Formats: sequence, C-alpha cells, structure tokens
Amino acid sequence: MPEPFRFLVAESEAPEEREARRASAGQSSGETYVETLQQLAPGARCDQVKPAEDDAPDLRPEALGRYDAVFFCGAPLHVQEDTPETRRVLAFTRAVFASGAPAFGSCAGLQLAVAAAGGEVGPREGGREAGFARRITPTAEGRRHPLLAGRPAAFDAPAIHSDEVRRLPPGATLLACSEGTAVQAAEIRFGAGLFWGVQYHPELSLREVAEALRRQAAGLIEAGLAQDEAALEQHARRIEALGAAPSRRDLAWELGLDRQVTDAILRRSELRNFIRHLAEPRRARRGGD
Repeated sequence: MPEPFRFLVAESEAPEEREARRASAGQSSGETYVETLQQLAPGARCDQVKPAEDDAPDLRPEALGRYDAVFFCGAPLHVQEDTPETRRVLAFTRAVFASGAPAFGSCAGLQLAVAAAGGEVGPREGGREAGFARRITPTAEGRRHPLLAGRPAAFDAPAIHSDEVRRLPPGATLLACSEGTAVQAAEIRFGAGLFWGVQYHPELSLREVAEALRRQAAGLIEAGLAQDEAALEQHARRIEALGAAPSRRDLAWELGLDRQVTDAILRRSELRNFIRHLAEPRRARRGGD
C-alpha cells in the first residue's frame, strides 16, 4: 500500500469571515479544501495553517518541504493592500516557494503566488466576477500543459472574485484567459518552487457557490449583477438545486452550464491533474511507493 499523501492547506480568511462561511456553507475555505482533497486522494493526511493570523506557521524550508504539496485557498483577501495580514501571508508564500514543495492555489491563492514572485494584483477592471467564469480559453501553452489536461477549447468554472492578476511575474506562463479576466490559469516558477494556479474555484460545490452569492448579496446588487435580493435568491436557488441534482437538464439550460461545471469529476480537473503530475512524483521520491 502506498503511503498516504501529506498535504498542507493554507487558509487566509479572517476569523469573522471564517465563521460567516461556516454559518452559511457549513465549513471554512480550508475545510472545504480538506474535504475535496480527501475525496480525490483517499487517506491523505491534511494539515491546516492560517498564515494571515498572529500564530504564524513554521516557515523553515525543512518544515514546509516535508509535504507532498501545499494548497492555497481562496479568501476575501486583497493581496495588493499592505496590511499585517497580507505581509504574513506573502512571507508564508515565499517560504513555500523556497521549500521546493509544489503548490496549488485558487482565486486569492493564485494572486498570492503572483504577488510573492514579483507580479502585480489589483481590482478587477470589469468589476466582480460572481458565480461562474465563462468561456475560459487555454492558451497555446495551456493546451499542452498538464494542469488543463482534459479541459476543452473553452469551458466555464465556479468563480467569485473582485481582484485579478494585472501582471504575471518573471518566470510565469499564462495558461488560460477569458474575455473578462486576462489570467485565469498560470504556472509560476520562483526560486526552488513550482506553483500551478487558477483564478476560479475547482474545489467548490455548486451549493457553496450559491451560498457565496448569498453572503455577497449586498455587493452584487450594488454592482448591478442582481436587481434585488429576491432575484439573487432565485438565482442562488437554481444553482443549489442543480448541485443537488446535476442531471437536471432544465436547470443546466437555464443557467447556461454544461458538464464541465455540473460533473464534479470534470469540475475538479485541475486539482486532480496537479496531484497526479506534481504531488504523486514527490510522494514517490520520499519513498511513498
């Protein structure tokens, strides 16, 4: 029997944001990641850290390097703002790069890796992208890259963000983009580290997407993405119902979604590809096979 994976999940939600997410979705962003990873890699040992908080994790390369992979969760964290929280998380991200442990991040996780490696993050020019990113298109490099293996020429994915990558750092490769978001997926090489990341959320269930829209209702209405609370709730209920019954063609048609979103296996493609191509070889090198 192969030895279990050793994963580290980094969660950067503030305590109040963490509790608000638990109250609506039932778990924090880090807990969602752990649940998803254990479904993709049964038996995986998942440790969790909260690098934005005062009790910062061990940043020594030998401590971080004992993991087969590090995962950076999404969070309502504005990486471009100079705060004690962002400074702590960026220091942790640079330490992960220095350790040589392969890393994966979604949404703010991608933005953290970009900023830590010398790129630029800022407010999204088109305003919020909420619910789903549409027509994500792999670049020529992305079509050959194992991160996007199995993805078609254009696809949708869960996405909820108000910031975006403005400029990739040196040594990065753009893997996918969309009309409204210039960087939807990228590979970043920095120091001893290798990072694969996406602006969207392959880890989320459709129920969690619906709950995220509910938590952000006021901002979405103010941005003109929903007419009022009743309209937003109706939209969220459709998404939630489709998550509970993915075979409902009527709901998929109303929402304009296909199996790339409704099928959990396809929706999680990037995480599965990352584990296969980067985490598995690292586990084998430490004698896990």
